[in-house]
Amino acid sequence: MIELFHLKRDIPFMRFARSTIFFSVFFIVASIALLATKGLNLGVDFTGGTVMEVSYPQPANVNGIREHLAKAGYPEASVQNFGTSRDVLVRLPVKAGVTSAQLSEKLMVVLKQADPSVLLKRVEFVGPQVGKELFEDGALALLVVSIGIALYLALRFEWRFAAGAIFATAHDIFIVLGAWSLFQWEFSLTVLAAVLAILGDSVNDTVVVFDRIRENFKKTRSNDVAAIMDNAKTATLSRTLITSGATQLMVLAMLFLGGEVLYGFALALTIGIVVGTYSSVLVASPIVMWLGVSREDFIKKAVKPESGAMV
Repeated sequence: MIELFHLKRDIPFMRFARSTIFFSVFFIVASIALLATKGLNLGVDFTGGTVMEVSYPQPANVNGIREHLAKAGYPEASVQNFGTSRDVLVRLPVKAGVTSAQLSEKLMVVLKQADPSVLLKRVEFVGPQVGKELFEDGALALLVVSIGIALYLALRFEWRFAAGAIFATAHDIFIVLGAWSLFQWEFSLTVLAAVLAILGDSVNDTVVVFDRIRENFKKTRSNDVAAIMDNAKTATLSRTLITSGATQLMVLAMLFLGGEVLYGFALALTIGIVVGTYSSVLVASPIVMWLGVSREDFIKKAVKPESGAMV
């Protein structure tokens, strides 16, 4: 296994367990308070609105179109290529007192001012009910995935590990959603996809640490749970940093070079990878320890033969 470094002494991670859990609980509560008071700035995918597909005779300048619409009074317009470089999809949220047909006509006037050759291919109206269903389905997906992860970890490891992993994963998801609520960034389907990806990435790192902790419990005679966990985290730290660092480099490339369409997705992953790495090392294990895990939980107890049974 490739290592960035090899430490001869274990890092006393568990010495800071109380502090890390305190900060984690604080940020979770703060995020829940933000979500309850400010909520999420839901995009057109969830709130409904007008969707227009337009075509240009030459490759479209998406950034230029976005800036032109913003100057014309439509800063909330979402502009992206659709299919080919000449086709553009424009999405606008519902506007009070303006029908979808009226909004599309006004938008075409603005677009033709910038480029008279633009052609309207289709106009659709996405109702709020559809957006509501998408939001509910997304929330249900998060719940189902979380339950699946809890069952998997309970079967593979032990129920205390499942509880620790779920707490750490909830910590990551709430912090990302709290950031979106605090800064009122637009929450779209791509951001929801990033949240689901964060959930999987966080659990993956946590499972690696848990696997080493289980191995340590089986091969040692020590009952010092904190020392066993410190050794497991130190041994896997290099692997964790390599994996998270490589993933973060790829995500940062999307963040700075991917354009407006990928910005929300990449930003959510950027925050999620940092928070997920922190929780895998400093949040999940203390929960497991405080729930009372011990070496005896991983040692198969000898089964006594029944009286009268042949040996």
